[in-house]
Amino acid sequence: MKKLLVLLLIPFVVGLFGHITDAANSRHVKKLKKTKKCNRCNLKRAKLNAVRLTRARLRGANLSRARLRGANLRRADLRNANLSRADLRRANLRSAKLSRANLSGANLRGANLRGADLRGANLRGAKFRGANLSRAKLKGAKSGNFKGAKGVRIKN
Repeated sequence: MKKLLVLLLIPFVVGLFGHITDAANSRHVKKLKKTKKCNRCNLKRAKLNAVRLTRARLRGANLSRARLRGANLRRADLRNANLSRADLRRANLRSAKLSRANLSGANLRGANLRGADLRGANLRGAKFRGANLSRAKLKGAKSGNFKGAKGVRIKN
């Protein structure tokens, strides 16, 4: 009977700890807010709505499913970052470096991407309705739903 109880509890415990490790590292979040530098940090599912991160260094950071709604990421270095399924609605990404970033499934509705470097980025399933992509560099970018976006020019 005890063995059966242990076997039934294992999936629950694994699921509980798996969810905890699947979240943003709180030390990384604090470091980012204090220094604006957090290359290769784990910021998965981080709640960073309306945060000011102008010129932040987030190269290779994991921001998958992060909440960055209305965040100021102007001129931020997000090269090779994982922003898959991130909420970037109305975020300011003007002149941001997003080359080779993973933005698959990201919500960029109403975002300012004017002059952003998206070369080689994965944009599959990303939503850009109302986003400003004037002078954005999109060479080699993969897919993306640009319906309703402003200033889209794709060069390959």
